Amino acid sequence: MSRRNWAWAVVALGLLILVFNTFYVVDQREQAIVVRFGEPVRVVNAPHRPEAGLHVKQPFVEDVVKFDRRNLGQEADQEEIIAADQQRLVVDAFIRYRISDPLQYYRTLRDDRIAADRIERLLNSSLRQVLGSASSSDIISGKRDELMRQARADVAKRATDSRLGIQVIDLRIKRADLPAANQAAVYRRMQTSRQQQAAQIRAVGEQQKREILAAADKEVAITLAAAREEAGVTRGQGDAQRTRIFAQAYGKDPSFAAFYRSMQAYDQALAQGDTTLVLSPDSDFFKYFQRGPGR
Repeated sequence: MSRRNWAWAVVALGLLILVFNTFYVVDQREQAIVVRFGEPVRVVNAPHRPEAGLHVKQPFVEDVVKFDRRNLGQEADQEEIIAADQQRLVVDAFIRYRISDPLQYYRTLRDDRIAADRIERLLNSSLRQVLGSASSSDIISGKRDELMRQARADVAKRATDSRLGIQVIDLRIKRADLPAANQAAVYRRMQTSRQQQAAQIRAVGEQQKREILAAADKEVAITLAAAREEAGVTRGQGDAQRTRIFAQAYGKDPSFAAFYRSMQAYDQALAQGDTTLVLSPDSDFFKYFQRGPGR
């Protein structure tokens, strides 16, 4: 290759390098900071300022640092906190935020790695403060939504005070459980409590059963007594009626009355079939066997 061709190749390479160091593209999902000698000078495609596309910077003097323009999410490592009732809980949370002030974000945090570490420490500190003032039952279920609002507001205030350049969108607890070492003891206490409640319920049921049975027995006794009394009255009235009828019959035919009474005596004395009587042969007891009812 001739010197002339080499010269053109060097010029083309230089122009290519100059173009790459002069023009840059910002995606609509990104925001860029133009840095001159390490100091940020302007923001491209900042929030609420759509400027995506091809842009120009001073070659070899300015650099471009790009950050995500979308909502970002970060999960914090599991943290063990102590609730207000001295109950230990393992909390697993996440935060969603966006970079609202890229210049401040760059000045304070510089890059995403430092930002992730700073935001996680800020999140854990806020959770410890807010959840540490609530009971374990409130954290697990009772007032979780309210506690999350308090924690989100606290994280947002800390981020503003620390000039991080971010806007906190949401903060949630994914899981709040007892440490593995405490779960068995808690389950045993829960089991003992349920057993005590079951025993108390059974005792109350047994007492109610005895009261119901006693009331039923009393009602049966009262009913039987009333029935016996009514039966006695009815039987007495029947006996009186029978006696009256017999008295009328006896008055009309005394011989028949004597005969009827003797038949009743025979029935009572000889009904069993194994009765032994020692009587004189001419006793009046057997007179109807000898003479019959007519004599």
